[in-house]
Amino acid sequence: MKKTVEEHAERFSEKAGAYDDSKSDEYQACADLVVAYADPDPDDIVLDLGAGTGAISLALAPDAEQVLARDISEGMMDEGRHKAAAAGLSNVEFAYGEFREPDVGADQRVDIVTSNFALHHLADDEKREAIRVMAETGARRIVLGDVAFFEEPDPAVPFYSPDVDDPATVGTLVEAFTAVGFAVTAVERVHDQVAVIVAERTGGESA
Repeated sequence: MKKTVEEHAERFSEKAGAYDDSKSDEYQACADLVVAYADPDPDDIVLDLGAGTGAISLALAPDAEQVLARDISEGMMDEGRHKAAAAGLSNVEFAYGEFREPDVGADQRVDIVTSNFALHHLADDEKREAIRVMAETGARRIVLGDVAFFEEPDPAVPFYSPDVDDPATVGTLVEAFTAVGFAVTAVERVHDQVAVIVAERTGGESA
């Protein structure tokens, strides 16, 4: 991670109010795919990591039993809480949580884990640890939308900033999922540097 958790939290809190209006078409397409692939049943509990202002959490809430929205930025979560209240959604819980410490109780059931445009802030070894934590929730499905490289990255393209972001290759992320007992069932190429990866639990975990 090129910045501390506190630095990332402060940076996102500062731009929380304008965050939703600043997103690219590719971001929106990525978010739409994450929501479509998550596809919760009415009795499913969804854990949304790096939830931000709630783009994924609020879209999934009408179809799920509950959404546990976790983020490190209080400013972003405040925006999400306001949007949830305005939409009349009472089954979304915004609370502080990091990828590797999502603040989910040991007895809390989680059926689906989602994340969109957030994991790329971690270094590759930290991403692997985060994916292991996602798997340990017991979820049957993980849907990740993020900056990820299919080809050689071009820092001039505005999907990531080399100063603060550390995206992985798609291959690295796929290997991380298979290492914790998940089968990657879909990889969507939104852009050369933007991917949606869908992983389903297979019942086994490699050592």
